[in-house]
Amino acid sequence: MKGLLYISLCCFYITKIVAQTSADSVIHKIILDPAYVDRSKIGDIRRQEPINGTYIYSGKKNEIIDLTQKELGLAEKYGRQIFAKIPGVFVYDMDGTGNQINISARGLDPHRGWEFNQRKDGILTNSDMYGYPASHYNMPLEAVERIEMLRGTGSLQYGAQFGGMLNYVSKAPDSTKKFHLNAALGLGSFSLLSGFFRASGTIKKFQYNIWYNNKSSNGYRQNSRSHYSSANISLFYHPGKKTSVKAEYTRSNYVVQLAGPLTDSMFQLNPRMSTRARNYYNPDIHITSLTVDLKPGKYTLVRIASSLLLGARNSVMFDKPATVADTVVTATNYQNNRQVDIDHFNSFTTEIRVLQKWMLLGREQALATGIQLMNNDLHRQQLGKGSTGEDFDIDLRASGWGRDLHFKTKNRAFFAENRWAINNKLSINTGLRIEYGQTNLSGTIVYYKAENVPNAIPHRFPLFGTNLQYNLSRRVNVYGGWSQAYRPVIFKDIIPASVYEYSDKNLKDAYGYNAEMGIRGQWKGLKWDISAYQMMYKNRLGTLALKDSLGNILIFRTNIGNSLTRGLECFLQWDIDIGSKWALSVFSSTAYTYAVYQSARVKSGNANIDISGNRVESTPALISRNGFTLKYNKYSLNGLYSYTSSSFADALNTRTPSVTGASGIVPAYGLLDLNFSWRLSPENSIILNLSNALNRAYFTKRPQFYPGPGIWPSDGRSVSITLNARLF
Repeated sequence: MKGLLYISLCCFYITKIVAQTSADSVIHKIILDPAYVDRSKIGDIRRQEPINGTYIYSGKKNEIIDLTQKELGLAEKYGRQIFAKIPGVFVYDMDGTGNQINISARGLDPHRGWEFNQRKDGILTNSDMYGYPASHYNMPLEAVERIEMLRGTGSLQYGAQFGGMLNYVSKAPDSTKKFHLNAALGLGSFSLLSGFFRASGTIKKFQYNIWYNNKSSNGYRQNSRSHYSSANISLFYHPGKKTSVKAEYTRSNYVVQLAGPLTDSMFQLNPRMSTRARNYYNPDIHITSLTVDLKPGKYTLVRIASSLLLGARNSVMFDKPATVADTVVTATNYQNNRQVDIDHFNSFTTEIRVLQKWMLLGREQALATGIQLMNNDLHRQQLGKGSTGEDFDIDLRASGWGRDLHFKTKNRAFFAENRWAINNKLSINTGLRIEYGQTNLSGTIVYYKAENVPNAIPHRFPLFGTNLQYNLSRRVNVYGGWSQAYRPVIFKDIIPASVYEYSDKNLKDAYGYNAEMGIRGQWKGLKWDISAYQMMYKNRLGTLALKDSLGNILIFRTNIGNSLTRGLECFLQWDIDIGSKWALSVFSSTAYTYAVYQSARVKSGNANIDISGNRVESTPALISRNGFTLKYNKYSLNGLYSYTSSSFADALNTRTPSVTGASGIVPAYGLLDLNFSWRLSPENSIILNLSNALNRAYFTKRPQFYPGPGIWPSDGRSVSITLNARLF
């Protein structure tokens, strides 16, 4: 068993510094020897510049996570370690395969990060923003240089998500050599084995970046094996200083065995046990894109990006609660036929963005404008009769699907945002986004009348926002703003699960606003970002109980009410210089969240219950991550303690666990992680990662539906070692 982990390529940047001095009108060039910039003195967290490319970040809550500065085992993708210094990020640890990062912020749903507008190098990776906005594409973090996060009031420029934007930025091609090859190899607990290879280089006006990742694991729990592979080819052409063209193909594919949900008693007995041996999940995603960057004038930048996302989300499962055993059927002497579900993604997106700088009263202003065109077709086939076997097999054993539907969306969006520089210290942004489109549902549901299936949901919103930033000094500023946002009605919100359900024909998209204000900065060795926010989320989706003309209870899928979230987010870091070879850094990243329902009702049994004042589910009130980094010469030791308070699993705020484990309290938990690294040279290192060092048994969520109602235990103690090496 050889396995796991790799690169977090330690880059020491070699910089050639050219200085100029003048004397008696004669210019002398002084060329210094190459100097190594000690990256250990640069933090792994920083903020965006006010303007970067065609984006305006001034006055907005934002973070940049520099992965080249994190001494972690990246293959496992432990979200609490990656996002440790971003206050309030909730991590849904559904499994430890390292294939998926499930996170949210500010009380939103963490399922596959679908409240975020997720991107790779600016290219949208959400599978279908209007049908199933989860990002099934999974990029290996060994290929990532940095992660950019923009929360709250930044939604006007890139999309309408309440959560914000999450952009994974790839490592750039080597600009000094024709061929450069790096590898990240490692092994770890639960038979984790991973290999990552990246080749890049520059040949005249051409550059390339090619990587491949292959990873396998037996998993923490019984029956939780997984195999993951991904690949990427990026080709760059720079015909001149004012033009750059990038063509890219990237793919991720994995198959994971789902061990099944547990009840509370099962979890207490053995969190590693399994209730399923025949359940599998497989997202296979392909993204092709073309990006053109232009600089037609001294003060003008243009970016044109078109992308096509194709792929499928496949699953074959015996889809029952943990209380229903998957046994052999006496009459047939075979196990039950499994259920096959397949989503086919066909999502086309084009974005044209322009940043224009202009002068007003002697001060430079900046105007960002653009359009976004989307044409998506999510083809959902569900309730297929699958095999009685043990392996991953999505072939049907009987023709036809219980649900065979198309969810087609055409949407157009226009945005404009201007940064008004009032004086040297104060700037104000004003912006708007206009969304115009419609989603049409069509197809067949075997238990539903054909005339009841078609449903049309319009997406027509004018969204407005404003931000300000006041610079108290060069390194300290106050920021804040208010911005409207909306979330489209998605596929799962409108599909009736049985003959006793039906969907509202007048469903409304969720909409509301984000408001925030904070102060951030740096003084000597102290860094901070402290903010408060409020988020109004209207028209949440859910179910109500209604009676038909005969008095039968029906389940009505519709908008059920609103929620209001308020919170405080605090990041503090103190970098202590304790000698020429020693360095110490300590930090605290803590958030308090208060999220409650307002004017809302949900179905409970055969009645509708007023849940106004109830806490929003899966929203811990307190998330606090605290840690340190101690460096000596080439060695580094990192410690992280992550605490997450308890939360409710459902909107009814049920306290006593249900028989299936799908509702009840999610208990608080605290986790200790330790990392040790030895950096032999800028591109060669060894990293040892000890996760959940105290072997705490815990779980982060009680899902009501996929991947099965009940408790899904998170990983216990694991150890991994990673070797990062430059081969050529």
